[in-house]
Amino acid sequence: MSKPTGVHRLPELIEAAAAVVGAGDLEQVLRSLVAEAKGATGARYAALGVIGEHGVLTEFLHEGLTDEQTARIGALPTGKGVLGTLVRENRTIRLDSIADHPDSYGFPPNHPPMSSFLGVPVAAGGRAFGNLYLTEKDGGFTDDDVMLVEALSRIAGSAVTTARLQERLRSIAVGEDRERIARDLHDSVIQDLFAVGLALQGISERVTDPTAASTIEDSVDRLDAVVESLRAYIFQLRATGDRGQLDDRLQELVSRMGSAYPASVTLEIAVARLPTGHLEDEVVKCVSEALSNALRHSGGADVDVVVDADPDWCRIWVRDNGAGFDPASSTTGMGLANLAARAATVGGRIDVTSRPGEGTTVDVRLPIS
Repeated sequence: MSKPTGVHRLPELIEAAAAVVGAGDLEQVLRSLVAEAKGATGARYAALGVIGEHGVLTEFLHEGLTDEQTARIGALPTGKGVLGTLVRENRTIRLDSIADHPDSYGFPPNHPPMSSFLGVPVAAGGRAFGNLYLTEKDGGFTDDDVMLVEALSRIAGSAVTTARLQERLRSIAVGEDRERIARDLHDSVIQDLFAVGLALQGISERVTDPTAASTIEDSVDRLDAVVESLRAYIFQLRATGDRGQLDDRLQELVSRMGSAYPASVTLEIAVARLPTGHLEDEVVKCVSEALSNALRHSGGADVDVVVDADPDWCRIWVRDNGAGFDPASSTTGMGLANLAARAATVGGRIDVTSRPGEGTTVDVRLPIS
């Protein structure tokens, strides 16, 4: 059986995104992303060129050529022809035939023929880092291919930014530097990954194949989890032991997620003192999962988030005034299933109350002791 391509490979692409969070070996992560781009589009060849001084490619990570073919070709590309055009113009280029482009430079001896082409810039920290190249796809590259490879280019840029920031972390220990790195992670890496998620959601609205649509929804769920894992890491960098950290995390989370949807989202923290430590992370993740599910699926104009606690339990309610459903006849989606599993791992549980046309309330209980 042939491997799936396009939107059906999104789970693999999101696993590639997950590698960004722990990008210890940058070259390995980038090679993985090149392989994912090749597999996702069905291209015969794929590569990532790293731009050095004066716009010359200093590294070229490639997939599709055998070692024997690579040896016969000799020197790797340095950025002439269409590759150089992509470096100069720093924009996506899609061609049915490389030879028809006015900047086409031709290929060296022993190079396999290549016709269709898709090139996408990779930026890291707001600056050009390199380009992703795909060639030789039967029938040419599609709009969906462009979307997928542009998403992967953001992930590649995030991997580079993360690796650079981790290197800085290994060499510093000053509080203000930790704060600056945390801010860079938030402003560069998280925003890139969040943009990927929004792009996937936009594509899901145009997909008519139910299986493909479900694949996209599941993939966005997984990408949300990646973003929240990285967000937790950022707050660990910023942690100073002061009160109010969970309040700040919840306020920021609700503000960020609510800004991406037309619904009005409110947050009420109904207790003066909230959990800390490991349970704090679980509260944030549960709010994120439940809120994401309500915003993406309910269609409601209003979503309310309430967080409360007593000596024994932390309670989270997420209520929407959307379409609702009959819990007795509906299959639990991946979002609620993930939420139930997360609560269960710490000895908690969730209850879902819903009726068609009357909205949904998700009630999460997490034990404090």
